[in-house]
Amino acid sequence: MSLTITLSTLAILGGFIALVWGADRFVSGASATASNFGVPPLIIGLTIVGFGTSAPEIFVSIVAALQGSPELAVGNAIGSNITNIGLVLGCTALMTPLVVKSEILRREYPMMFAVMLATLILIADGYLGFWDGVILLSGLVFLIYWVVSLGRRKNRRDPLEKEYAQEIAHLSTRWGLFWLVTGLIVLLLSSRLLVWGAVNIAHVLGVSDLVIGLTVVAIGTSLPELAASLISAYKKEPDIAIGNVLGSNMFNLLAVMGLPGLISPHALDPAVLSRDFPFMIGMSVALFVMAYGFRGDGRITRIEGGLLLTAYIVYLGILYWQTSPL
Repeated sequence: MSLTITLSTLAILGGFIALVWGADRFVSGASATASNFGVPPLIIGLTIVGFGTSAPEIFVSIVAALQGSPELAVGNAIGSNITNIGLVLGCTALMTPLVVKSEILRREYPMMFAVMLATLILIADGYLGFWDGVILLSGLVFLIYWVVSLGRRKNRRDPLEKEYAQEIAHLSTRWGLFWLVTGLIVLLLSSRLLVWGAVNIAHVLGVSDLVIGLTVVAIGTSLPELAASLISAYKKEPDIAIGNVLGSNMFNLLAVMGLPGLISPHALDPAVLSRDFPFMIGMSVALFVMAYGFRGDGRITRIEGGLLLTAYIVYLGILYWQTSPL
């Protein structure tokens, strides 16, 4: 048993490291290639960069569903959203207060809540089915179309335009395609490694795939968001820090939850609807109240960042209390 835990732990750690590296290479390659083909920086940022940080979640979701662990994928989707707000933005705001000026982000908040409501309606019966997956993935297509249309219409003086222009990697098309393909391959292989280790740990410790997905896997696959947000805050690009989380959270619900429904329809653990989804909604409402900016620029202060991080720690405590064999 000790050997299994050791090997599984090493697999998880190695998988996390490779996921972060692969996601970074994928985003750099894809954004550079798109830029070389004349796609405006704002659209690249709102789509490739904004959603690209969710690449680890999507690959883990596919592998978990194909290997018969769809609950791990569901836990990863919801857990990553909670982690993005509580851990990622909480830590980022503690490092430096986030002042949000982008009008585009103000338009993304209602869309995020619409995505959450639609997802809740689909899974309210306690079952994530094939057609639920089809609807969620169709919603993803619509979301990408909406974001691209928003990027085309929006005034180029929006702070996101300048911030994303600075973030796009400057690579030749050949190297852009090389890192795009390399990143995809690494994401696939590291996802398989991570899921294998996570499922083994869950079985040895006697906890559900859902809980492992909500905690260990969610934290690991949120590392790209954490790194991107911390770096953006350090570079005085707070709109990107918030924008990455909003885009990632919508992508997680539509794609990361949609794929296990499509690949492996299954009944959901009751805790998803009674504990995890409501907590995710509560964290999203808190983010909206803090960062929307009803009378000017939105702002997440250090105190508010501390509150978000505290709420996340409380959530982990609830999970431990409810699943502990003691």
